[in-house]
Amino acid sequence: MASKYNTTLYIGMTNDLQRRVGEHKAHINKGGFSSRYNCEKLVYFEDLGSFDAAIEREKSLKNWKREWKNNLIKESNPEWNDLSESIGVTEEYVQAITDQYKQEREG
Repeated sequence: MASKYNTTLYIGMTNDLQRRVGEHKAHINKGGFSSRYNCEKLVYFEDLGSFDAAIEREKSLKNWKREWKNNLIKESNPEWNDLSESIGVTEEYVQAITDQYKQEREG
């Protein structure tokens, strides 16, 4: 996930990319890194097939230099476009997630 002007990157792993991207866009975790730095643009993702492989890849990428991360993103997404809609994350989907979390907090 990247901030609006690609100045900040967030790296994470999940078992449900669509849901997790929707949560980032809805700023569900107000105190979290991606919310604090407005990282709500999906610019790169990998499907690694297993939990263990995903954890290892996340740890590895977090240790990379920023230049290496930039180059990895540019290989598949040279314009740094938001890829969210390509995985089904629409404005309506984000609103549905927002509404669901409001309902859960209210009761």
